[in-house]
Amino acid sequence: MPIYIIYLIVSFVITVIAGSILLPLLKKLKVGQTVRDDGPQTHLSKSGTPNMGGLIFLVGIAITLLIGSIKYTSCLYLLIFMFLFGAIGFIDDYIKVVLKRPMGFRAWQKMLGLLLISGAFVFYITFVLKNGTETYIPILKQFIDLGNWLYIPFALLVLLATTNSVNLTDGLDGLATGIMIIIMAFFTVVGISIDNIDVILFCAAITGSCLGFLVFNVNPAQVFMGDTGALALGGALGMVSLITQMPIILIVVAGICVMESVSDILQVFWFKKFKKRIFKMAPLHHHFELCGWSERKVVWVFWIITIVLAVISLLII
Repeated sequence: MPIYIIYLIVSFVITVIAGSILLPLLKKLKVGQTVRDDGPQTHLSKSGTPNMGGLIFLVGIAITLLIGSIKYTSCLYLLIFMFLFGAIGFIDDYIKVVLKRPMGFRAWQKMLGLLLISGAFVFYITFVLKNGTETYIPILKQFIDLGNWLYIPFALLVLLATTNSVNLTDGLDGLATGIMIIIMAFFTVVGISIDNIDVILFCAAITGSCLGFLVFNVNPAQVFMGDTGALALGGALGMVSLITQMPIILIVVAGICVMESVSDILQVFWFKKFKKRIFKMAPLHHHFELCGWSERKVVWVFWIITIVLAVISLLII
């Protein structure tokens, strides 16, 4: 059996076990989600559902990689940075649900934390791993060298964009989890194609753990990943795209996340400029809910679109 299949299965099993243990603990600690009353009315029933569930799949990923990848140093560094991104989300969740300060971090505080971790990672891959400053252009099937002066700010932008995009996408039961399963499976295949064992094992472990988490997160969700999970997954996505030198492909394979972010940006800009809204509510998944789609329909349609985008991405790289 291929090693990546073993990692996927092991991380799935460990995450399901971790969920069975941690979910009752999260309920006991009463770290419940606070739901906006200006959103879809169907979401009001979600109030009190345990948050910070990203801890569940992070445990699955960590145990899997620490047991099986101790000799793969770069893989473990990816795990460390993923946890650092998740730590920003954990602190934000803690402020919201434990300290009962609904706004959590101020926007600049969260962005500063993400920027510092992103900077450390970009330094690591550029000057320690010497990964190079080349970026692959899909369709053209060739690399362009950005050079340090362009590559470093570009890489920082990629990491900040992926963390925030996945965070925005995490608004419906199972939506972000399912999308990340598909995208990380895609990058596992990319890792196999370029023979990068660190990427293969890292992405396979995330794919399996997200599958395990989906057991608890699918509609009706028993737990939400919170910023703890969303920022960790977004950071992992950005890191993998940079390690494989394929950040441009994110525009396609992570197209749903891109649309979620764009819809939110457009909504804010348009309202400030013209005092009108483009969408009934942003991010985009809420717009479709307010148009009459059920939550499950939105999730399934977005999952299917992501599968199609992943297939297209494989064809154009």
